[in-house]
Amino acid sequence: MIKKIVITGGDGRFAQVLKRDNKKLNIFYPNKKDLNILNINSIQKYLKKTKPRYVIHAAALSRPMNVHNVKISKSIDLNIIGTCNIVKICSDLKIKLIYFSTGYVYKGKIGNHKESDPVLPFNNYAWSKLGGECAVSMYKNSLILRITMCEKPFLHEHAFYDVNTNFMFQEEVVKILPKILDKKGILNVGGKIQSIYSFAKKYNKDVKKKSGKNLFPKNISMNVSKLKKIMKW
Repeated sequence: MIKKIVITGGDGRFAQVLKRDNKKLNIFYPNKKDLNILNINSIQKYLKKTKPRYVIHAAALSRPMNVHNVKISKSIDLNIIGTCNIVKICSDLKIKLIYFSTGYVYKGKIGNHKESDPVLPFNNYAWSKLGGECAVSMYKNSLILRITMCEKPFLHEHAFYDVNTNFMFQEEVVKILPKILDKKGILNVGGKIQSIYSFAKKYNKDVKKKSGKNLFPKNISMNVSKLKKIMKW
């Protein structure tokens, strides 16, 4: 029997790509009405009913990034308190938890950050995701994915030529998931280290260069050798 998986944020951007492209996993896609991460009873009721082996926690407040400065309470509620609620119920029901965090938790000065490197978020979005990581780390039957991914095609008119990262498309993360479900701890998930402009230009020839030095550290790239070993790349 294929192991059951529940993904929070079932009507979100990544979940919809997963629903479209997934051919291997038995996944349930609850929306906010089915499973509200801010309501302990809602989480418990849904997970007791579906009895999954895994929960992929992808529900979050993400963009635009300045929303985390303007609506701090909402950011805390969805990304920190909501994650804490998921951890509590997964712990009670002994369900494996996979948490979608971000590579932006690293300081971003020298790049090529390993999972064991110190973290120091550079914006409120990353702080909110690190807050979620703190709760997830307390539950040992868990996996934290520090991901740098984006939608395909690259959506923006401009891309930063002076910021290095490891962007990969959501479709690539979908392919990775089946191989990492049973891993634990922290795992960097991303592609080749390059400037955001270099990444974007390959898939959108009309994208224009722009400086990101006032918005991002210059090198927020991650070391993905651990992922490469798992995937045998």
